[in-house]
Amino acid sequence: MAVLRMSEAFNQHIPVLLNEAVDNLITDTNGIYVDATFGRGSHSAAILKKLGQQGRLIAFDRDPEAIAYAESHIKDKRFTIFHCAFSRMYLCLKEMGVEGKIAGVLFDLGVSSPQLDNPERGFSFVREGTLDMRMDTSQGISAMQWLAEVDETELADVLWQYGEERFARRIARAIVETRKTTPITTTLQLAELIKYAVPKQKGPYEKHPATRSFQAIRIAINQELSEIELGLNQALEMLRINGRLAVISFHSLEDRIAKQFIKLHEKGRELPRGLPVKGEAFESRLKAVGKPIKPGLQEVNTNPRARSAILRIAEKLL
Repeated sequence: MAVLRMSEAFNQHIPVLLNEAVDNLITDTNGIYVDATFGRGSHSAAILKKLGQQGRLIAFDRDPEAIAYAESHIKDKRFTIFHCAFSRMYLCLKEMGVEGKIAGVLFDLGVSSPQLDNPERGFSFVREGTLDMRMDTSQGISAMQWLAEVDETELADVLWQYGEERFARRIARAIVETRKTTPITTTLQLAELIKYAVPKQKGPYEKHPATRSFQAIRIAINQELSEIELGLNQALEMLRINGRLAVISFHSLEDRIAKQFIKLHEKGRELPRGLPVKGEAFESRLKAVGKPIKPGLQEVNTNPRARSAILRIAEKLL
């Protein structure tokens, strides 16, 4: 059998919590699994390596570069990949006739290392490139287009809600004032604008002033949080009984969605005390498996991007 050439994949991307995610995900080596975020295939390769001859892996990614990479590097009859967001997995899996038969679904959320490291993708504030930020470059509007048109109040709200940026209003005002005379078209141009819009950092180990704003704009452009909510709900419907859900997140907004999703389907919605409501008893659909897993010190030292990662595992009950 031919699978992804691991050395090539790892030269481009260091996967986070790889063994922990795959070991907790796979409970049936001949089952059908979903890698909802293919990226550069590190998790897919590890899953395929553990699967038996009857096992199958179905992957999704909305990045055309990831799809091209998969098609050129994975030659395995057990593997199928779709060029679409994981928020559309239900339709694809239903068309394949595997709804309710999936043994495990893995989400590795956020932006991948190859996307960050390619200046032309516009995700990084430390490399000069076109201000794009789209996960799927074949559709939607770029960050450059969005920043040229977005209302100042909406922009400030995005920076605050998605980036938890305390200087959101100052940054939004600076962007709107600048674009009146000068189009904002590159990553370093935006990063410098933000740097001068906020008070000077005190310590040498503070994050770059543009960190939170770039995160917020990226999330807004790609509608990442609503995509996660849709993807998790669809994954739950696709899983078979005792199938597993594994979610790796890299910041609090992503992790909060995963945590609340698992909690909701474990315990049900909490109703206000004293509310005179009678109804059928809630039946749990999920149970958390173990405690959330974080990278060890060795992994963080090897891959600094892993420092904020957290893995949550859940199992479908009904």
